Amino acid sequence: MPTMSSGADIPRPFRGNAHQMDVEAGTYALGPRSGRLLVLTGRAGLGAKAGHDLTIEVTRWRGEAVVRPDDPASCRVTAEAEVASMRVREGTGGVKPLTDSDRVEIEKNMREKVLKADRHPLVTFRSTRVEGDPDAFHIEGDLTIAGVTRPVTVYGALAEGRARGRATVVQSQWGIRPYTAFFGALKLRDEVEVIFDVRLGEGRG
Repeated sequence: MPTMSSGADIPRPFRGNAHQMDVEAGTYALGPRSGRLLVLTGRAGLGAKAGHDLTIEVTRWRGEAVVRPDDPASCRVTAEAEVASMRVREGTGGVKPLTDSDRVEIEKNMREKVLKADRHPLVTFRSTRVEGDPDAFHIEGDLTIAGVTRPVTVYGALAEGRARGRATVVQSQWGIRPYTAFFGALKLRDEVEVIFDVRLGEGRG
């Protein structure tokens, strides 16, 4: 099972305050209209200074959350993201700034070489267990990437009508070889962070 961040590792902006929790029980539709889904990558290798730490946004995704604040065991979450919709929003570090052509090349590599979007167009998640309370919960579930399904744990909180959280995904656990360049001197770290911040404002009962 991949190594996951503990609840204590969630940065302050992603941690809730039980006294501010105002999310009502219900079934909520999730997607770009309700919030953001981001993937954060880091660099490794001898050539790390030449690369960039990337912020990648999934621009087409959808999901559903069944929220029962007083009964976590009855909560459920499903989501699916379109690989072809992943866009590089920011690149930090590196000797030179990230250019538009760099972004296009990175996005092409993600689609074609890393995630093989032609054969596996979707990344999916389905929860299997929810524990904790609105102030700090964790969701265990099955994450499918490039046709491989492995368990993953999401840590988060409900506060001010929003759900915020994150998970660490170790790419090699899903058979993904992290991107490399310069004959392996520059490569992405095996671990990537997935972060979400969504508004739970469209309940359906």
